[in-house]
Amino acid sequence: MTTPSRKTQIPDPRVSPRFAGICTFCRYPRLADVLPENSPPDWLLYGVPFDSGVTYRPGARFGPRAVREASQYVKRYHLGHEVDVCDRLSIADAGDAPVNPYDVRGTLNGVTEWARALPRPGKLLAIGGDHSVAYANIRATRERLGESAGIPPAGMALIHFDSHLDTVDSVWGEKWGHASPFRRAIEDGLIDPEAMVSVGIKGPLNSSSDLNFARDRGVTIIARDEIGIGGDTQLAQFARTLKDRPVYITFDVDVVDPAFAPGTGTPCPGGISTTEAFSLLRSLKGLAIVGADVVEVLPDRDVSDLTAFFAAHVMFEILALDATTVVAR
Repeated sequence: MTTPSRKTQIPDPRVSPRFAGICTFCRYPRLADVLPENSPPDWLLYGVPFDSGVTYRPGARFGPRAVREASQYVKRYHLGHEVDVCDRLSIADAGDAPVNPYDVRGTLNGVTEWARALPRPGKLLAIGGDHSVAYANIRATRERLGESAGIPPAGMALIHFDSHLDTVDSVWGEKWGHASPFRRAIEDGLIDPEAMVSVGIKGPLNSSSDLNFARDRGVTIIARDEIGIGGDTQLAQFARTLKDRPVYITFDVDVVDPAFAPGTGTPCPGGISTTEAFSLLRSLKGLAIVGADVVEVLPDRDVSDLTAFFAAHVMFEILALDATTVVAR
């Protein structure tokens, strides 16, 4: 039986319509309404309304608000995994992290400090914002796990969905923007590059040298063109090597073709479909997910909220992955 204090209580949509009430991620309770009466939630969802790390279109600072709105229609039962996420996990919306739109590095440090201080042992799921915010959530996740989480000295494993590798050293002298989070995370020992896979990568690139950092450090790259003709199997095989390791998932919505997700700052035609994205995520069942982020939703460029709805469901897919590893209480 599920213990009521550890079950996520959400409004009954047959009583309180999904278009009514306070707007939180997936209608999950606010953290302030969960504590101190109950134990800290299994997952803490929070927004990072920040886009000063972008190199092309700005506007992802409004992403968390759009995803919250779109997520009102996310339901609780995952048909594919046959799991009720709200019965298996306690989840809360922790609000938005503080940001400074004029300071990339300062914001990442501030988000790290803020997220690190959230009630433990809750896992962190950050909703961006541009991809620079991934670094902050990765660092906060690693520091919250401490030394007893079985993380090798080289760092956590990372499954990265994106059109871009995001391992550029710097752009216009900025080393902390959305083109660089995983270079910084690898350099700082947060992520083990030999336990990292980047899925959906596609061109065109500025130069062939854009691939060098990742390749030289052993990052596995599954190009978009490989998905559907062996790349899916390659991801599943790679995931099996991570069975005993803490795994972080980072998901940039621009991995999906802009025909399906037009609301993003660096659209790259020829991406995977939303169906393929969900299939790839579901293939990760059984991994020990310890943290995640979903980033780069740009509402001003969205059409009929397609991208925000998609991002909300990616968030749910990640939670469902964790729910499958939890024995029903």
